Amino acid sequence: MQLRYRGLDAAPFQPFFAMDDATLKAGGIVRVTCDASPGFPCRITLEDAEPGETLLLLTFEHQKADTPYRAGGPIFVRECARRAYDSNVLPPVFKSRTLSVRAYDEAGMMVEAALVDGAEAEPLFARMLARPQASYLHVHNAGRGCYAARVERGQ
Repeated sequence: MQLRYRGLDAAPFQPFFAMDDATLKAGGIVRVTCDASPGFPCRITLEDAEPGETLLLLTFEHQKADTPYRAGGPIFVRECARRAYDSNVLPPVFKSRTLSVRAYDEAGMMVEAALVDGAEAEPLFARMLARPQASYLHVHNAGRGCYAARVERGQ
């Protein structure tokens, strides 16, 4: 099965980078500087930031379905990120992490969940998406629980 990995659109996050730190703080957003790699995974590019790069740490509602599984959580976005990762190639940021994978149906109800080593995740993704009721997957970094990316059936 062909898989499609999708990062977040950069456009909604760009205005935040022009705000001062006090304004960001009032909105629950923190400006950070990467001091180690890996450690600051960008949800747009699906790559780890390099030391010295500026990012924002903010809450993002990744599961907007009107179900008990509606959810949001912390994400990092790089200031230099302009184009969302959209590929059938496993994102670099997945390979070195333990991942929590959640399969959802079209209505946003969870139909399956599992943990997997990121370097070995593709067979699990394919198996989950082979289920007729599975519409898409959300991948989270298992250690901190942060949303990582969406996985869909490829074309």
